[in-house]
Amino acid sequence: MKFLEYTQLNRISDFLNHLNLGELTIKGSLEAYSCKHTGADKKLSISLENEILDYLGKSSDTDCSSPAEYLISRSSRKTLTYLVLTLYHMFPDYNFSAVKAHQFFSEESWESFVQIFDAYMSEASKEWIEANGGSYLLEDLYKALDEVIKLAECEIYSFSPDSDADPFLEQGTIWSFNFFFYNRKLKRVVSFHSCCLSNLVFDDPFKEFCSEQDVEVFDDMDM
Repeated sequence: MKFLEYTQLNRISDFLNHLNLGELTIKGSLEAYSCKHTGADKKLSISLENEILDYLGKSSDTDCSSPAEYLISRSSRKTLTYLVLTLYHMFPDYNFSAVKAHQFFSEESWESFVQIFDAYMSEASKEWIEANGGSYLLEDLYKALDEVIKLAECEIYSFSPDSDADPFLEQGTIWSFNFFFYNRKLKRVVSFHSCCLSNLVFDDPFKEFCSEQDVEVFDDMDM
């Protein structure tokens, strides 16, 4: 996997990198990668493939919606491997399991992505309009993604891991979303991560201390 530089994509990513909205901060990033193996990618992809095949060999689940049924397809395994390799490049110190990661990926459409984008990014969109002479963030994002990934030809996946398996999770997170845009023909992946953090968590260390104490108290209680 090789990181790819695209001016328009980087422009939006830089804008969303640390967008202060008073009590809230939006942090986002857009990263494009080529799926051509470089360095240790080939060895890692073989390891991920073997992990999946080992899982399939031990699985007796015949449910058509089960992970095993989906992963029988070689093209599906290849897609999952590219998505997990992208995660590895984004978080090189994090250990990802292909089988577990598969359970957190869901195939989406552009329409479902837009619904989530509109629900969470309205304030960021307003800031973008002011900073960019009235142009709309979603329209500019579409153009930037289309330049890199050809949206009409790509598959879109959301990634929603449990909190204990989420490398994106930061302290004070109110909401977050993660999407991957994958074009098989071009062999490219674009990741889009965005989260909203409460600035109050960092402004009031006493509140954070109390929160930690509350957790310890509840941990000691018999339920």
